Amino acid sequence: MTVLPCRLGAPRPGWSSAADIVVIGSGIAGLTAVLHARRELPAARVLLVTKAQLDAGSTRWAQGGIAAALAAEDSPADHLADTLVAGVGLCDVEAARVLVDEGPARVRELAALGAQFDLAADGTFALTREGGHLRNRIVHAGGDATGLEVERALIAAVRADPDVEVIENALVLDLLLDADGRAAGATLHVLGEGSQDGVGAVTAPHVVLATGGMGQIFAFTTNPGVSTGDGVALALRAGAVVADLEFVQFHPTALWLPTTATTAAVGGAGTAGSAAAGVVQPGGQQPLVSEAMRGEGAILVDAAGGRVMAGAHPLADLAPRDVVAKQMSRVMAAQQVDHLYLDARGLGARMIEGRFPSITARCRSFGVDPVTMPIPVAPAAHYASGGVRTDLWGRTTVPGLYACGEVACTGVHGANRLASNSLLEGLVFAARIATHIAGQAGGDIRGGSGRRRDAVAAALSVGRGSGLTDPAERADLTRTMTDGAGVLRSAESLRSTAKVLAGLGDLRVSGATVTAGPPAWEMTNLRTVATALVAAAAARTETRGSHWREDFGERDDAHWLGRILTHLGPEGELVVDVEPIEPARPGAESTRSAS
Repeated sequence: MTVLPCRLGAPRPGWSSAADIVVIGSGIAGLTAVLHARRELPAARVLLVTKAQLDAGSTRWAQGGIAAALAAEDSPADHLADTLVAGVGLCDVEAARVLVDEGPARVRELAALGAQFDLAADGTFALTREGGHLRNRIVHAGGDATGLEVERALIAAVRADPDVEVIENALVLDLLLDADGRAAGATLHVLGEGSQDGVGAVTAPHVVLATGGMGQIFAFTTNPGVSTGDGVALALRAGAVVADLEFVQFHPTALWLPTTATTAAVGGAGTAGSAAAGVVQPGGQQPLVSEAMRGEGAILVDAAGGRVMAGAHPLADLAPRDVVAKQMSRVMAAQQVDHLYLDARGLGARMIEGRFPSITARCRSFGVDPVTMPIPVAPAAHYASGGVRTDLWGRTTVPGLYACGEVACTGVHGANRLASNSLLEGLVFAARIATHIAGQAGGDIRGGSGRRRDAVAAALSVGRGSGLTDPAERADLTRTMTDGAGVLRSAESLRSTAKVLAGLGDLRVSGATVTAGPPAWEMTNLRTVATALVAAAAARTETRGSHWREDFGERDDAHWLGRILTHLGPEGELVVDVEPIEPARPGAESTRSAS
């Protein structure tokens, strides 16, 4: 039986603060939640806590854009249909319908807030396509800098509101629960540049998790270093249910950076010269080469110039990401190479440099000129479709705890996220959380003082099952996750991975030899999330969406048309359940309970 810590080993909180709503995370979901909470409840004290600087999360790295049915020839129904196809039968249809119906208004709202999206000659949004979309519906900014522009606009709006308190450089530790098991705040550790130093307790009757993804459990990821699964791990320790963790989307085209100081570019496909190579360290981030480049006509080729996606799917290079990543992995394994190429030269210099200035600059910084050379690429962990399970209003199974953005599992993505639905999901469900809190609070948002005192008292004691995992073993964790639970999985690889994770051990607070601090807390979160993911992946004995089992190569609707749920029992035991669902199709009703 797998047992994980129910609480992080940490010093006693040395300070406390109170708020009405605390939002943890400053990407598109967290910032949107703050702004809508202030709009819905102007008298509420809203506290925003973020792990590093406000702009240090994943949102800024989103290149392609935001998907929404904004064109006259498009419709939410068409967007829904594409979303359901990508989700391979596991989308929550009701949640997906909310996404596509409310999405256009949220995008227009973002533009009205000041986000400067690229426009067509007639002044309407310039729209493009990405993999899995049958219509042009991707709104973008700065060519390939959509996330950066969106985050700029949202941060400016938050900064302009003097009644929003912001604590930067703060790593959230554990959820505070009152005597009734309701969320009552969180403990966190603030580094020296924050508004408080050391471990403290923030109390609030409403806690919103918007902590982003968990890509750092893998050795190669497009996620920034802050994406260590903190929100999912916190939720598990608090007793919340998480869902669909096995569905991790690997982006097919991360810029391949070898682990040596320099390397010669592979010949063929017209390639010449040599390329300086970066060095990927544990906790590092692979530069992303946006799918929008394939949307404009770039193609995947091998070193000899052969088309990688020819005959693999009717949409060829614009097939859903799981299909592309799998085909690339097959070709790489067959040819015994560790990367392939994205050939964009046919787009011409004007298109490449004008539409993709950020990608062009990043590639050139590593010695690769997309105008004259194919770009070396390989799949890298990119997006977690699973996370903390929520209902249509962002509620988790812990009362008072909400989740939105990549940390959440709303059910809209199913087994595979449709390209550019992620930023949209953050916008839509963050706004719905604020609406729900406002409706629940009525005229009185403020929690009782007794509940706050109980929460702080709980934080001052070390609960049973507290512990830490040695951060010195982080490289072992990420390497074994990439090898055994990455794009290619099997019963044997997952067993080996689970064994390594269990062998990392859990050092209890009493007599622990690991110093409590950010490295140990992050490592413990990584191990918690990785262990739950491997258990879910081992349970699902089929191939579906972004979960590919070499030993079970086909989808199995007769046995696995369902959602895998995980949670921790009272002693930290990992519990895995399967919840059957009805086939996902337009017009079907959601079978998921509210919370």
